[in-house]
Amino acid sequence: MELLIVSVASLFAGFVDSIVGGGGLILVPALFAVFPTAHPATLFGTNKGASVWGTGFATWQYSRKVHMHWAVLLPAAGAGLLASFAGAWLVTVISPEFLRKVLPFVLLAVLLYTLAKKDLGHTHAPRFSGAQEQLVAAGIGAVIGFYDGFFGPGTGSFLVFLFVRLLGYDFLSASAAAKLVNTATNISALALFIAKGHIWWHFVLAMAIANVLGSLAGTRLALKHGTGFVRSVFL
Repeated sequence: MELLIVSVASLFAGFVDSIVGGGGLILVPALFAVFPTAHPATLFGTNKGASVWGTGFATWQYSRKVHMHWAVLLPAAGAGLLASFAGAWLVTVISPEFLRKVLPFVLLAVLLYTLAKKDLGHTHAPRFSGAQEQLVAAGIGAVIGFYDGFFGPGTGSFLVFLFVRLLGYDFLSASAAAKLVNTATNISALALFIAKGHIWWHFVLAMAIANVLGSLAGTRLALKHGTGFVRSVFL
């Protein structure tokens, strides 16, 4: 029964995550609810073991249909990878309990801001170019990457929001960009959790398959319906 519950949660998480990120907002609470006495790092590691496959497949699908500005996104992914490793190490040492209390308020602020800015993310109009765009993107990757390694839920949504708000991307392009950075942060954090033994392999396989299936369905819908659809799902 436990495997069934977390696998269904992983399926739904992969679906939502592939469109607007935030799959961890579904899967991590499910893991904490089903395994309340487990070490947080183990649950985060198990979450990464499943979600990295969904974000990876989503990145591949988006890259075939959406223009990916690799010169900007690769430095962002690199910064996220390094920062995520540091965050994952920290969560094996101290508890992220305080973030569980703060997160709902941060998400509420993002929601209210997006609702107030009705044109936010409708058009793709990058605010920066060249080295300046790379620097801002790398900063986003580093800050959210550290958060992803240390805690995680909402990472993809925060990436989407910041790519839209700070870089001027439309929601579809931001979602595609977020998947690449999120894949890098997931891989980095997962490597640390594996090295520390914080992962339940007997749950990961089924959860990963479910996550990929959800991801494939979500990405297909996002590519079919475009920016307006992604913005609506984000809200």
